[in-house]
Amino acid sequence: MARQLRAEQTRATIITAAADLFDRHGYESTSLSDIVEHAQVTKGALYFHFAAKEDLAHAIMEIQSHAARRLAREVDDRDCSALEGLMRITFGLVRLTVEGPVARAGLRLATGGVGVRPPLPHPFVEWLDIASRKLLGAVKESDIHPDVDVDAIAHSLVSFFVGIRVTGRSLEPVLRLPRRLAEMWYVLIRGLVPVTRRPRYLGLATQLEREIRVA
Repeated sequence: MARQLRAEQTRATIITAAADLFDRHGYESTSLSDIVEHAQVTKGALYFHFAAKEDLAHAIMEIQSHAARRLAREVDDRDCSALEGLMRITFGLVRLTVEGPVARAGLRLATGGVGVRPPLPHPFVEWLDIASRKLLGAVKESDIHPDVDVDAIAHSLVSFFVGIRVTGRSLEPVLRLPRRLAEMWYVLIRGLVPVTRRPRYLGLATQLEREIRVA
């Protein structure tokens, strides 16, 4: 049992080290030797868990996928409105990005041409599915104008969400992300939500940003 626990801890250490290097230097510029040195493990330990660098990339994207699905389930359990749920999911993903390198690396891998192995869905496809489902619910709940094109809004939202994280990686510290996400929601809320319901969601965006900053 103790040996299994040590193996799991070593695997987690390797993944975190690889994610940190992938995030800071990119997938192509990071070698397995770099990961071994950064993780402070032996090459044998690395190869015991991962046969190739691509396996590490896949493990990171798999963790990201599980995190997104877990967030969606947790939000569904809150029994909140669909639009609030979508906002909470996006802020939850940003919280993960702020807290550790795995979520940051997962996005960089997804935008850097690293292939996603079936049956794992591409993260953007997964986020589009979540966004579309929540936006449809928001239309039914009259929190979004009924004449919007849900597919177009879902694509725009995911592109906006990915964009603030990609540009922020080069231009700003990661701690600036919650503010940028709140700004994204201010724009979307004013364009999508009926006037009488806007104060609730504008206030929610401010609240969710504050919760990440003080955590």
